[in-house]
Amino acid sequence: MKKLFIMALAAAAVLSSCDNKAKEEAAAQQAALQAASKQELQVAVADRDSLLSLVNDISAGMDQIKRLENILSVSNSSGESASQRAQIRSDIAAIQATLEQRREQLAQLEEKLNKSNLNNANLRKTIETLRGQIDSQSAEIETLRANLDEAKAKIGTLNQAVDSLNTTVTTVTTERDAAQQESTELNNELNTCYYVAASSKELKEHKILETGFLRKSKLLKGNFDQSFFTTADKRTLTVLNLHSKKAKVLTNQPAGSYEIIDNNGQKALRILNPDSFWALSNYLVIEID
Repeated sequence: MKKLFIMALAAAAVLSSCDNKAKEEAAAQQAALQAASKQELQVAVADRDSLLSLVNDISAGMDQIKRLENILSVSNSSGESASQRAQIRSDIAAIQATLEQRREQLAQLEEKLNKSNLNNANLRKTIETLRGQIDSQSAEIETLRANLDEAKAKIGTLNQAVDSLNTTVTTVTTERDAAQQESTELNNELNTCYYVAASSKELKEHKILETGFLRKSKLLKGNFDQSFFTTADKRTLTVLNLHSKKAKVLTNQPAGSYEIIDNNGQKALRILNPDSFWALSNYLVIEID
């Protein structure tokens, strides 16, 4: 009987020892699980914060793209300079590089989420939304680049057109000036007249007047001395002071187109009708004493 009691006590001790060990193992497992859950929670929170930061960055990127679209729109309507186009192209390249970095960040976050034991549907949905926004922004950047290239091509065409127009205007201006100059010279030539007031002897010496015995007088015939004449303008020549007490017009100016007047005891010729006076000849010969 005593032997059976001792065996029962030994069995109870063994059972008690096993139970304590099981409790310790369970407690250790629970602590490990809590530590793992806490770590995963920290990782999940960090990933969530990274996503939120990425959302803000992508939103800021959209604002940058809209700003560039506005600048490009204004530039196309008003004409941008080469430095402005270079700055816009530089901004587009910078935004495109930033979008590639954000695409890589998003892929890394997605990979972490796939490896995590947490299956957060909201985070996955956010990642898909952000990926779509990045793709949309990339497409808009490509559109901006294409618009910039198109604007550059249009500006080149317009510059060529402007250069061509400038050349045309220069040519036309040169031709107009030449025509005006030619017209002025021709008009001056048409209004050029020649006069001489000299004695009969001087007129004969310069072969302007030729006379002889029983021969009719000839005026301005043959090789007369052109340099003896004074050149004048029909438009401004109105009165010719002759510095002589006697004067006689030898050329065939119409009588009613002029008159010989006295001017302080000296004769003067006054042209009354220039058109009629010079209609028959551009030369005026006056014989004085």
